Amino acid sequence: MSQNTAPRKIILDLAVTLDGFIEGKNGEVDWCIMDSEMDFINFLNQIDTILYGRKSYVEWGEYTPKTGESDSDKEMWNIIHSKEKYVFSKTLKGTENKAVFINDNILEEVNKLKNKPGKDIWLYGGANLITTFINLELVDEFRLSVHPLILGEGKPMFIDINQRLNLKMVDTRMFSSGVVQLIYRLNKK
Repeated sequence: MSQNTAPRKIILDLAVTLDGFIEGKNGEVDWCIMDSEMDFINFLNQIDTILYGRKSYVEWGEYTPKTGESDSDKEMWNIIHSKEKYVFSKTLKGTENKAVFINDNILEEVNKLKNKPGKDIWLYGGANLITTFINLELVDEFRLSVHPLILGEGKPMFIDINQRLNLKMVDTRMFSSGVVQLIYRLNKK
């Protein structure tokens, strides 16, 4: 049996409003549409590792669905919690049984992860970690689900990007909910 020796891809998968926000002004994401047509479970089955910033991990890394949430939401969270998790933080240290904490040498540590055998890697976020990864050219694929909503204010998708990145469109999908998914790959020279 042959082993795939190509490095694993880091995929930034984000829900974003038409005006470019990933959260509302108070951190709300209640506008995010999750429907079966988008087949998010299929995406989760393509990855085996999730990368979080500290704040995102505290908020969502061990999220437990509330009573009354749908069976599909519970299934999604069970799959998410079955993945390896790495948390990039200057304050949280060590390793716990649910996550490994990375405190420095981001480029070196991420390249080690990319070269380990396995499936692709989901860059979950938050915004600071996304900025760091983009500026280090560590994001291989941008998978943006643009929602039919204008918030007017909130947390922008991209901040403090220090260079131009050329991307190549590799796929688009349109859903009956009005969400349009755009998939780009980094066009490395």
